[in-house]
Amino acid sequence: MLRRLVERGSYRYVTDLVFSAMSRNIALIGFMAVGKSAIGRTLAKKLRRRFVDLDRVIERAEGRKVREIFEHKGEAYFRQLEKQALAEVLEKNNQIIATGGGVILDDQNLQILREKALLIGLSAEMDVLLARAGDATKRPLLQGSHRRERIEDLLRQRAARYAQAHVTIDTSNLTVDQVVKKIMGMLEVGKKPSDGNCKS
Repeated sequence: MLRRLVERGSYRYVTDLVFSAMSRNIALIGFMAVGKSAIGRTLAKKLRRRFVDLDRVIERAEGRKVREIFEHKGEAYFRQLEKQALAEVLEKNNQIIATGGGVILDDQNLQILREKALLIGLSAEMDVLLARAGDATKRPLLQGSHRRERIEDLLRQRAARYAQAHVTIDTSNLTVDQVVKKIMGMLEVGKKPSDGNCKS
């Protein structure tokens, strides 16, 4: 079930947002390894929309992989690139956007995402995140030992910000296609007139 996380989270409010997303952007947020890129790419194909992976946009601009940017320039430099790339991407509409896990750390990023996109949060249980992350060689924030503790710490830091998504989906026991089906179902509901409060 979709869980509404905004204070004004009435069914009418959420369906109005979904309806507006028919021609606006849909952005996916959530922790690393939660499935944003795979889900976003599949959703874009279903909706026949342009798919944008924010990390790939940054990599093309810099000519380096994200992990290399972290290694050579540091996280602060990467976050500046991320902020600039997000603002440029959101100048266009009708896209499916997969963001990086830490994009919501910046207040302005979060604000512009909420204003210019239907913001869908993807979550997963700890063991699922660990399994999906694999050896984490491509994930600079998970380098070294004690990965579980590192993920727990990062999730605590980001929880309130991830909670600013208009809706969220727990992907723990779902395949990519199942998550996409849920989102598609939500979009179909959003096309219909609201007749009451949503039951979660």
